[in-house]
Amino acid sequence: MQHPAEKHHVKGSARLLHLCLANSAIMVAEVFDEISLALALTRDAKQSVLLYPDAIGLPTAPEFVMQANSAVRLVILDASWRHSRQMLLKNPLLQNLPRYALRAVPASRYQIRQAHGADQLSTLEACTYALMQLEAESTKFAALLHAFDAFNEMQIQFGVNNLLRP
Repeated sequence: MQHPAEKHHVKGSARLLHLCLANSAIMVAEVFDEISLALALTRDAKQSVLLYPDAIGLPTAPEFVMQANSAVRLVILDASWRHSRQMLLKNPLLQNLPRYALRAVPASRYQIRQAHGADQLSTLEACTYALMQLEAESTKFAALLHAFDAFNEMQIQFGVNNLLRP
């Protein structure tokens, strides 16, 4: 779920993530149409889980319990922290999803954007670490981090400020 302000950011990692994961989809809006969102979250037998930390001032979410042999749809908000909070508050269907919070992740590898805290990750990094934790399979998703490192390096070499996307 991508906030409209992120759609044209050339430094954004959600598009790279989408290109790397065959079964991914990007929906762009701040407030999603409830019918479209409900269909996207329930279109198959997968359990939809929101990747989002526990946060003060947000409604309490149902507890996420990983079921043996169950498939999970990881829902990610691609936005600044302020915009992600707004998206969550404005979309009751997202509020009602069980939440998964990352645990013990390394510092961000994001070299081309400045984070306000060491625990703040790019969308690609957060998704990758969540997949590694949920599937208990770190090597399976290491290629995503290698693609991200190459993405950072390419932009540094070219000059991030020279890149403009319509």
